[in-house]
Amino acid sequence: MTLLQLDTFMKIKMIMKILSKKYILSASLLMLSGAAMAQNLNSAYFTEGYHYRHNLNPAFGDSCSFISIPALGNISVNTRGNFGYQDVVMKNPMYGQPGQKRMTTFMNPYISTGDALKGFSKGDNKIVGDVNLTILAAGFKAFGGYNTIELSEKTSFGMVLPYELFEFAKNTGNQNYNIGDVSLRARSYAELALGHSHQINEKLRVGAKLKFLLGVGAADVELKDVQANLAGTDQWTLSGQGTAQVSVKGFTYKSKVSEYNDPSHVSPDGTQGKYEHVDDVDVDGFGLNGFGMALDLGAEYKINDDWRVSAAVMDLGFINWSNNMKAVNAKNQFVFNGFHDTTVGSGSGGTLDDKMDSYGDQLSDFANLKDMGDAGSRSTALAATINLGAEYTLPMYKKLSFGALSSIRLNGSYTWTEGRVSANWKPLRWLDGGVNFAVNSFSTSMGWVLNIHPSGYNLFIGMDHLLGKTSKEFIPLSSNASIAIGMNVAWGGVSQKKLEKESKKKAVAEL
Repeated sequence: MTLLQLDTFMKIKMIMKILSKKYILSASLLMLSGAAMAQNLNSAYFTEGYHYRHNLNPAFGDSCSFISIPALGNISVNTRGNFGYQDVVMKNPMYGQPGQKRMTTFMNPYISTGDALKGFSKGDNKIVGDVNLTILAAGFKAFGGYNTIELSEKTSFGMVLPYELFEFAKNTGNQNYNIGDVSLRARSYAELALGHSHQINEKLRVGAKLKFLLGVGAADVELKDVQANLAGTDQWTLSGQGTAQVSVKGFTYKSKVSEYNDPSHVSPDGTQGKYEHVDDVDVDGFGLNGFGMALDLGAEYKINDDWRVSAAVMDLGFINWSNNMKAVNAKNQFVFNGFHDTTVGSGSGGTLDDKMDSYGDQLSDFANLKDMGDAGSRSTALAATINLGAEYTLPMYKKLSFGALSSIRLNGSYTWTEGRVSANWKPLRWLDGGVNFAVNSFSTSMGWVLNIHPSGYNLFIGMDHLLGKTSKEFIPLSSNASIAIGMNVAWGGVSQKKLEKESKKKAVAEL
């Protein structure tokens, strides 16, 4: 199995875990604990020697040619969200008592409602992220400009969980809950990108990138207009419309027949007191399951020697998926026993994933989905990103500049925005980097980047969000954390600004 196949397979396994018995609360825990995702390093937008700036704006050229070290050229990890692991998993107030473990969930009855729910937004609680593992990349000068070729593997995910879902899980004593809409989304695909950046004149540079997309898997789970009404002691009548669509080669749902808590219920097939529902999933085989294309467009304009502005739109495209396995609920009311707390974390008698399985039986009943088979092909759009940047270079100290970057991710209910200001320094020919401050839809954060590029070699490391505190299992307590690192072989070139200066001198001399 190749490295690309292994990495993609692991991401499919992650999607399968999310969509099997771990539909909602457990899916959030899994993503927070081990499925941190990544995107391009925004902190390096104004770092001139960063070889992957073309992923932020295809107009950005490079004075050096480079080739990535296979699978190590560009690795990053990033998540964004307005709640995190620390909001779901808490210290057990009964720790030390017989049978009580150190950590528990917010659903523990000994944790007050105020403490349990204070970390969740009164509106939607969101987590979004992306993976971008560069398998192989190269950049070189030719055809009147700068060219890039890149093979990468990407995965994205998002979840939207309403406050009322956590309130219901905690069960604060209300008799009726209007939970609303719940959604989970995951994508995984391979990308071959061909880019070209061209200097139009002294002031304007433009670029474009054509991408060929090979789909591996797509998964969407939506529960709409979910309501829960107290039907008896620790029993709830649930209603709402649920749909799951999974497009993965060889994917099938596993179903089982269960008995309703209400024995008088008659299922659609006429069986009294019994119903068939999705209990697990299976993947028989491995391979590509979709094809698509996308386009990046960008431009950079030099206002004068001190000011530059830039703009780019990335991932304008789609993927057409086959083997769309669909599951829906029966749209009728059914009785649910509610969520129950369990201990989690190290020293609790099992791994975190094992503990998530204990929620599985509860959550599969909550979703109550029935296998509908292959619904044919479907198309999904990529999450497009718009970047707008401005950079000011100090006239009396050209090694220092200040930048402002606005980023907008357009992705339906998973849309987010971010503003970032930075100080960028290039003290040496082979060393540059900077620090920055960002405000986005979920949080505020500090970021930094360090780019080392002596002749023949390049090493970069950076963070859009500082890691912050972690659990004893090294799980980030906040969902806003990132790290990016890469190693490449580079040769030739001088700075773009120096090239422009020399070109200007040449033009003046010719006059």
